[in-house]
Amino acid sequence: MSIAADIARTYRSPREVQMRQMRAGETSEGRALAVLMGACFLIFVAALPVLSRQAFLEPSISFQERMAGAFFAWVLMMPLVFYVFSIVVFLILRVLKIEAPGHHVRMGIFWALLASSPLWLFSGLAAGFTGESPGAAAAALAAIGAFLLFMLIGLVAAVRTGQET
Repeated sequence: MSIAADIARTYRSPREVQMRQMRAGETSEGRALAVLMGACFLIFVAALPVLSRQAFLEPSISFQERMAGAFFAWVLMMPLVFYVFSIVVFLILRVLKIEAPGHHVRMGIFWALLASSPLWLFSGLAAGFTGESPGAAAAALAAIGAFLLFMLIGLVAAVRTGQET
């Protein structure tokens, strides 16, 4: 199934999508990295309307300079941050004596980021059009909430697949 269809299905039945991916063996490191890089790139794209608005309101830093900084942050640095985050989550699960394969934990976290990316795109668009407004804050909160919810569901799926093996 296509990634776009899986993202749409994640909003209807996130546990089913996560479990299907983990049981089907779709958790190779290459796939996990591709999912993470895709998610980070989409979040970078989501930041462009905000960066354009900021460059218009404060032209001392050009849009291209802001875009280069956001690209460096989201496409080059944040994947490393998310890998470290997934290692920390894996170690916390180990300390709590909860068995879950490390690659399933990573894929659950990375998929949560990719699945929540449509809300990140909407949040960036809202913030680009309205600036710092209650609507933009609500859209950002929805994106963060979706990421956390999908991540929790992905971690539960990782634990369940760890118990099955």
